[in-house]
Amino acid sequence: MVFTDNHLGYLEHDPIRKDDSFEAFEEAFKIALERNVDLVLLGGDIFHDNKPSKRTICKTIEILRRYCLSDRPVDFEVLNSAKEDGVLSSTFGSTNCDDPNFHVGLPTFTIHGNHDDPAGVDLVSALDILASSNLLNYFGKSKIEGTGTGQIKIKPVLLSKGKTKVAIYGLGWMRDERLSKLFQMPGGVKWCHPDGFDSTLCNDDFFNIFTVHQNRAQHNPRNCISESLFWHGLDLVIWGHEHESLPAPTQSVGGKKYLISQPGSTVQTALTPGEAKQKHCLFLEIQEKRWRAKPIPLTSVRPFIFDNIVLREELDIEGDNLGFEDKSEDIAELLETRLNGLLDSLGDIKDPNLRHKIPLVRLRVDYNGFTTINSQRFGQKFVGKVANPNDIILFTKSTKKRRRRRRHAAR
Repeated sequence: MVFTDNHLGYLEHDPIRKDDSFEAFEEAFKIALERNVDLVLLGGDIFHDNKPSKRTICKTIEILRRYCLSDRPVDFEVLNSAKEDGVLSSTFGSTNCDDPNFHVGLPTFTIHGNHDDPAGVDLVSALDILASSNLLNYFGKSKIEGTGTGQIKIKPVLLSKGKTKVAIYGLGWMRDERLSKLFQMPGGVKWCHPDGFDSTLCNDDFFNIFTVHQNRAQHNPRNCISESLFWHGLDLVIWGHEHESLPAPTQSVGGKKYLISQPGSTVQTALTPGEAKQKHCLFLEIQEKRWRAKPIPLTSVRPFIFDNIVLREELDIEGDNLGFEDKSEDIAELLETRLNGLLDSLGDIKDPNLRHKIPLVRLRVDYNGFTTINSQRFGQKFVGKVANPNDIILFTKSTKKRRRRRRHAAR
């Protein structure tokens, strides 16, 4: 079972949304047990804050203890030792499921993200607390070695079950610009393979997974990682950090054979169109070199509606600079009507888990040619009806280029 970007502790002081991240995290573990999975693989950002609060750590430990510690048999074998330098962050010499002093029924493996990355003198992450407590296995904590630009080594966790062998490579978050240089530089990234493996022929019996937590969307060419830079012998890349849920595996660019799955976050941390999509965890089945992935919707995630409004298309104006103040009441009435309509559309939700959850709503309003209204005063009308009354409305001004594009699309 694969899921990522849980952001535990997000808005923990909000009386309405304080438990959203924990409920989705717990639901994903429930699904994992229901599906009788062998292990859980997390893609970073378990915690929202680099130094999570005592409440967040306590609730996280409770969930991991409830679902991961049991007498449930573990049917796979770890082929390489945790004592091997650079594989696991643990200093105890074994994965938690191989420790004779603990009964681990659902082994969990994770890398770190940009929210819970190692920091301080000894480069300790909040994940090290969970790993030292034997609640999960923390891997992918690679250091840049050498002089100049340096080099990183990516060592896999090797697993075996019957005839199926899986190599899970992991790389926790690094600054995109520096990591991109390492991937593009000859010898900048060393993929450590099992003994007897020829990396030029890819003649191994392992199914190779790579878990990474970096920018994928090219908002800035220097601050993202190209998906074509990875080792050509991979079979599947699990991409964390991006919150939009695109779990169905897609072909990578650049002629590489591996597929990429972007599970997305399990909780909304931004009121954007990508966050309004259905959240998922990924049920991954592997038999030797054959595999299939099935996205499973998370039903405990708070409903979120995102809508766009262009005031020029909804309200009449006499010229570009007339009647600004006179339209403020009309704008408020229009937005209130639209918002009530969106809330009415949620009346058909049949899932009992969501009926008691008031929704998140974001109206992105293009006010070009108009003045704005007080969004916080407007939101007070919907206290108790929406989970985010103080930031329902986002006022934006479209550029001429965007307006021309919209007119062409309408034609």
